[in-house]
Parts: sequence; C-alpha cells; structure tokens
Amino acid sequence: MSGQPCSLIATILANRHDEAAARATLQEAQARADTLEPWLRAFVHRPDVYAVRDACTRTLAGVPIGVKDLVDTCDMPTCYGSAAYAGHRPARDASIASSIRALGGVVFGKTATTEFAWRDPAATVNPWNRAHTPGGSSSGSAAAVAAGIVPLAIGTQTVGSVVRPAAYCGVVGYKPTYRNIATEGVHPLAASLDHVGFFARSVEDIAVAHALFVEGAHDVLDDETSWRKHFGAAPEIRLGVIRTPFWDDLIAPHQRDNFDASLQRLRDGGAQIVEVELAADLRAMREATLTILAVEAYRAIGHIGERAPALVREQMRALLAQGAATPLSTYQDALMLQATVRAQSVALLQGCDALLTVPASGEAPAGHADTGDARFCAPWSFVGAPAMNLPSGWSEAGLPLGLQIVGAMHEDMKLLRLAASIQTMLGFEARTVPA
Repeated sequence: MSGQPCSLIATILANRHDEAAARATLQEAQARADTLEPWLRAFVHRPDVYAVRDACTRTLAGVPIGVKDLVDTCDMPTCYGSAAYAGHRPARDASIASSIRALGGVVFGKTATTEFAWRDPAATVNPWNRAHTPGGSSSGSAAAVAAGIVPLAIGTQTVGSVVRPAAYCGVVGYKPTYRNIATEGVHPLAASLDHVGFFARSVEDIAVAHALFVEGAHDVLDDETSWRKHFGAAPEIRLGVIRTPFWDDLIAPHQRDNFDASLQRLRDGGAQIVEVELAADLRAMREATLTILAVEAYRAIGHIGERAPALVREQMRALLAQGAATPLSTYQDALMLQATVRAQSVALLQGCDALLTVPASGEAPAGHADTGDARFCAPWSFVGAPAMNLPSGWSEAGLPLGLQIVGAMHEDMKLLRLAASIQTMLGFEARTVPA
C-alpha cells in the first residue's frame, strides 16, 4: 500500500459492484500486513483465504476490518487474550461480527487484546516506536489502523481501552453511547461499563461506521451526494474545557502544551472555548468505576481463575481477588452513583456542545509492561457518554498526542459532526506508518 489510504467512503464507493477493486483493496491490506506484522504483531490470527465474490454487491463492498480478539468469530479462533481459551472456536459470531459480514465487510483478522481486556499487555508494539506501548486493551486494533493495514477496526472500552490506544497510536478512536452497539458475543469484563467502539483514520470514517452499525442508515452510503447530505458540517461550536483533579499531578508538560495549543487553534477557527467545572465528583466516580469493574469482572471471569489459576495472569488474578472481597453494599452504592450521573449527562455539559480534555497523561509510555493510565477516560465510560480521541500533534520524541472530546449520552451524531469540524480546525490528520 503506497501513499495515504483512501477514505472509507471512497473505498466503499470504488469497490461497489467491482469485484476486481474489492480484491485489490484486500490484497493491498494483505501485502501491508505481511510486511509489518513480523514486528508490529497487531493480529493474533489472519485467515489464509478471504471470500469477496458476493461482498461487493453489499454496502461495505469487501472492506477489510480488524476485529478485536474479545469478539466472537465462528470461523476464527477467539481466545480473549487468555491462555485459558487457547484455540477456542465460538459456535457463532458476535453481533458486531455478524453485522460486518452481512454488510459485505471482510473480517481481516483478530486483533491483539490484553487478557480479557484488562492490564496484562499483548505482544503488539507502538507502530511509531517499537520501544513504546500501543496502549490497551484494544492494542492490535489501534496499531492496525495506524499502520494502514485496515481502514477500520473494532475495539472495546471498559475504562479507557479505545480512546487511550487511539491517542498513543495517532488515530481517531470512538466510544459511542453505552449500549449503542450490542455487546452480544463480546466477552464481558464489566457489563455495566463495557462498550464496543471503532478505530479509523478520520472522523468521517468513524461516521461511516456509525451510520452502518448504530443508525442502520445504509442508504446514505449509496453515493457521494447522499453521504454529504447525511454528514454535514456542525454549526457554531461552544466547547467546555475540563481540567480534572488529576491535572497538575499527572499531565506531562508536552501534553499540557499540546492541549493549550489545540485550544488556541480552535479559538482561531471560530470555536467558543469556556472553562467549566464538572458538576460531579471525579474522584468518587473513579472509585465507583473501579468497584464496578472489580465486582463484575469477578462475576464474569472468576470461575476461570478458580478453575485454572495458572492460566490467568497476575494482574487479572489481583482484580478478581479485589472483586471477590468487595462488599455488596459498596458495589450497590457505586451502581447508584453511576445511575445518578448518567441521568445528568446533558447537564454535565453545562450548555456546551461538547467537553474537551486530554485522552491520556502524555505520549505512549516507554516499555511494554504497562499499557498506560486510563483515568482521563474513565469518567466517560462510567457515565456512558460518547467520547473520542482526535490526533492533535506530536511529542518531541516523535510520538502522537491527542485531544479527547466528550458529548452527551445519545447525542452521538452531534458529537461526530462537531468532531469533524474540530479535526479540520486542528489541522492534524492521522499519518500512516512507513512500510
């Protein structure tokens, strides 16, 4: 694959009713994966043969899509990043995988995940610097898009597992409103927090995925005119800046400088920027998030840890032990706080169209023992509000930096239109890793 990859909408329209074009798209993805995968390790499985004969008559027209190995696929191993499920072959596809195939998309392969989407890292490296983490848990999905192997990849986020790796890898990562995409057939970590999300190179590509998998608006992709009419520009923009209680202690200077520079670009582009104080206790929300996570992980995975403890890694065993020891009343209080904050989703924006904050404390950390700090993403997973990372620059070390945008629950399309305008104002597009 040479040059910058085509947009997702351009690829769809080029491949529609053209089997040769669909095959060429797939062959380019295979060639790029063959070149980069020996060191990138974004995929844990790729099939030997792909079928596209009838795909080009349907909406996704043979587009190759990476699918996180937390998502069941009946024709490929699904191991959930765990030795306890080595060689596991589900009986049926997850809902999102089934939708991809029904629309003519090609499940290009299973992307690497941390164990059960928790902290123990996968083998994937950061595509911009192999000595750094790509983030987690959707490590492989973020890296596969950043490397230009696939134009779209499926990830999941329980705390920060879409937005943070997107920031570390320099791509757009989108976590929709809670339950806007069905999690059926996706191995749970914490059902009250789990989201299915997308990685792509641009907001527009994310909007295409949203139209297909959330809105079910397939007809808007029939031609360029229909698409432009559906995905129009945002009107005047008012954005609220959230500087969390963790700001001074955790934000690296390069991330702080990039954030301030991004705000100035948005002001220069005509956006109204206001500083706001979130009308919720972020520290209490973080503690409640960790409580729900531990208890529900124990309920979903504890039986595996008890049956085969040697096959479950250290950080997961610690989480399961925490969940087992948490009093029921503490868990119920956490769920009550979550319900209260979710009901106040629109009010949290305080009259703004969206909120701005950082997606992470800075660039991707060096080493592969840890996938990074998720606390700047956690509040929005707890609330269930739509959130996304936009590439916003580069650190002095040559690693990507990002800007996180948060909307109100069930106002995803509004957030996507705002984000498209914001991406234009920032002036940063996702780059492709050289082959």
